[in-house]
Amino acid sequence: MSKDDGIGDEQAHLTVLYGRLDALRAETRERLDHVLAATGLTHQGLAERDASAAELADRAARLDAVENGLCFGRIDTRDGARHRIGRIGLPGTDSEPLLIDWRADAARPFYTATAVSPEGVALRRHITTRDRRVTGVSDERLDGTAAGLAGDAALLEALRAARTDRMHDIVPTIQAEQDAVIRADPRGVLVVQGGPGTGKTAVALHRTAYLLHTRRERLAKSVVLLIGPSPAFLRYIGDVLPALGETGVRMTTVDRLLPGVRATGTEPPAAAEVKGRLAMAGVIAAAVAERQRVPGADEPMAVPFDGGEPIPLDRETCLAARAQARDTRLAHNEARPVFHDLVTDALARRYAARFATDVLDGSSLLTDADLAVIRDDLRADPGVRAAIDTLWPPLSPGRLLTELYASPRLLAAAAPDLDPAERGLLLRGPHRPWTPADIPLLDEAAELLGSDDTATRAAAGARRAERVALAQEALDIARGSRRTDFDDGAAPEFLSAYDLLDAERLADRQAATDHRTPAERAAADRRWTYGHVVVDEAQELSAMAWRMLMRRCPARSMTIVGDIAQTGDPAGAPSWDRVLRPHCGDRWRLAELTVNYRLPAEIADVSAQVLRRIDPDRTAPRAVRSEGVPPWSAAVAPDGLDASVARLAARESRAVAGGTVAVVAPAARVAGLTAAVSAHAPGVPVLDARQAKGLEYDAVLVVDPEGIAAASPRGLNDLYVALTRATRRLGVVHPGTGTGAPAGLAGLRPLRGGA
Repeated sequence: MSKDDGIGDEQAHLTVLYGRLDALRAETRERLDHVLAATGLTHQGLAERDASAAELADRAARLDAVENGLCFGRIDTRDGARHRIGRIGLPGTDSEPLLIDWRADAARPFYTATAVSPEGVALRRHITTRDRRVTGVSDERLDGTAAGLAGDAALLEALRAARTDRMHDIVPTIQAEQDAVIRADPRGVLVVQGGPGTGKTAVALHRTAYLLHTRRERLAKSVVLLIGPSPAFLRYIGDVLPALGETGVRMTTVDRLLPGVRATGTEPPAAAEVKGRLAMAGVIAAAVAERQRVPGADEPMAVPFDGGEPIPLDRETCLAARAQARDTRLAHNEARPVFHDLVTDALARRYAARFATDVLDGSSLLTDADLAVIRDDLRADPGVRAAIDTLWPPLSPGRLLTELYASPRLLAAAAPDLDPAERGLLLRGPHRPWTPADIPLLDEAAELLGSDDTATRAAAGARRAERVALAQEALDIARGSRRTDFDDGAAPEFLSAYDLLDAERLADRQAATDHRTPAERAAADRRWTYGHVVVDEAQELSAMAWRMLMRRCPARSMTIVGDIAQTGDPAGAPSWDRVLRPHCGDRWRLAELTVNYRLPAEIADVSAQVLRRIDPDRTAPRAVRSEGVPPWSAAVAPDGLDASVARLAARESRAVAGGTVAVVAPAARVAGLTAAVSAHAPGVPVLDARQAKGLEYDAVLVVDPEGIAAASPRGLNDLYVALTRATRRLGVVHPGTGTGAPAGLAGLRPLRGGA
C-alpha cells in the first residue's frame, strides 16, 4: 500500500470516528438538558439530579476535549485484527469498538511492541492529523529485524517541532520505558527519577490521566492532587490533561495548599532552609505546649468574678486540669473547652465554699443544682473567661507563628536546639507577609491547634431550628387553607404538602446545595484526603513540605517525580530515602527514566560535564538525536553584558523563527537583563534557574554560568538546570575578555562574529 493509499484509508476511518464522536456529544447534551429540566423532585431526587448532571457535564467536557488528535495510531496483529488507538474509546454499533482508548490494556502493544518482542503485532502505524484531516502516516513492520525507539519517525518529528508557551501531550509517542511507569500499580509511593529531557513531567501527567481512567469512580470523588514547582510551570502544563480528556484534577503549588493563605513575602535562603528542617515540627509543637500555661508555684491567680473578691486559682489545680485536657489527645483548640470546664468547676466549688459551708463539719450546703448555676454564671462572666484564656488561649496558626517569630524568648523556649544565629533568622516583625517556607509551618500549627467548632455547630443548629420553624408555619398555613366545603362533607381525594412532608424534611429541602466540583471543595478544605497525589520537581520540597503533603494522603498513594541532581532549594532533597523514610520507611519503589528526548546530543554532552561535578557516580540520560548545531560561548565585557545578551537574544529568535527563546541568568542579573532584552527581543523571558525549572525552549542563552553556580549553596545543580532547558540551540554568555569557554564547560565553540 502506498503512503497516499494509507492516508486515504485512514481518512475514511477518521471521518467515521468524528461522526460517532459528534453523535455521542449530541446524545450526552440531550440527556443533560433532560436531566436539568426535571422538576417536582423530592430532596433525594434533587440530589440524584445534581449528581447525574455533574456526571453528564463531565462526560461532555471529555468528549469536547478530544477534538484535536482524536486518532493517532493503528496496530495490525498477526492474526489479522486491526485496532485504531486514540485519545478516548469510541464504541461502535456492534460489539467491536471503533476506537480504543490509549489507556486500555488492548492499546498497550502500540507503545511496548518491538521487533524483538512484537507482542503479536505485525504492523504499527502512526497517524498525524490536523483538525479532522489526515496529513500523514508512518508504518513500522515488526518482523524481527533490529529494534529502535517505538515510532522513530513520529517521535523525532515531535521532538524537533517548535516549542510554544504550552506543553503538549506525548500520547502518540509514549515509549515503552515511559509506558511502564504510566501504567504502574497506583498503590504505594512510586518515585520516578529521571534526568533532564527524559519526559518526567509528561509521564506524570499521562499517569494521572491513566489513573483517572482506570479508577474513575474512586478518584473522581476523592480528587487527584498535582503539585508543581511554580505558577508558571502549572500554566505551561495546563493544557495537557484537558487534551487527554481529564478536567477534574486539582493543580497547585505547595505554598497554595493552605486555604485562605497566600505567601507573598521573600526571605534569605538560609532562613527558608531552617524553616524547612524536620526539626521545625518539634519547634511548633513546643510553641503550642508553651501556650498551655499554669500559674507560678508561689503566685496563685486572682480570678475576678461579679465585682466581688477575686477567686484564687492555684498551680496544682491548673496542672491537674492541663494534664486531663492533654490526655484527651485533642488538638489545642478542641481540648480548650475541657480545660475551661475543669477550671470553672474548681472555681465554682471554691466560690461556693465561701458562702455555704456547714459550720460543724465544713461540708457544702449547696446542691449539685446550685453548683450548676454558679458554674453557668462563671462561664458567662467576661472576667472569668479572660482569666482562663490567659492560661489556655484560643489560637490560630497565624497568631501562634507571628508571636513566635516576634519573641526571642518564645523562640529560645521552643527551639533550644537551634543556635542563636539560626533563631535569629526566624525573628521578624509582626506585620511581615508570609513566605513560601512559612506555609508548611502554618499547616503544622493548624494540625496541632485544630478548631473549637462549638460556636459554629451551635449557630448551624440555630439556623436549622429557624428553618424548621418557618417550614412548620408554612405547613400550618397550608393545612388551615384546606377547603372543607365539599358537597358531601367528605375529605378531599387529593394530597397536600402536609400529607407528604413534616417540618424537618421540608426544612432540609430548603438547605443550600453545594454545587462546587470535588476539586473546588478540596481546594477549600485543609483536611481533604486526596485519592492520589502527584508531585513534580519533587526534589525541591523541604522536609516540612513533605509532612504537609503526607497529611493530605494518608493512604500513601503517590507518584513522585524528580531528579536529585537538579535540587536547587537549600531545604530540598539530598536523597529520596532521606525524604521518604520518615513517612514510608522502606515501603517505596523507584523507577528510573534513562533516555533523554529533549536535549540533542551536542547539548547533552555539555551538561553532562556539570553532572559529573555534582555526582561522579551519576550517568547522564542517553540522548536519542543530534541537531548538528554545536553549543557556543561568547565572552563579553562585564559593563556591556546586558546589551550583548539582548542582541544575542534577538539573533536566536531569528534563528528559531516561530519557536521560543529564553535567557537564564543569576537572580541578581534578571532585572537588568529583562529591561535590555525586552527592548531588542520582545517576548523573550529572562529567568533565574529556579524559575526555569521544568520548562523548555527551542533556544536558551545561559548568562554568567559561574555567577549561577556561586549564587546558592546548590549552585552547580542550578547551573545543570540552566544548561538543560534547550531543545535545539544553546549559547553561553559570560563576562570576560578571552575567547575560551567558561571554566568547567569544555566543548563550546567560540561564537563567530562575536557578541
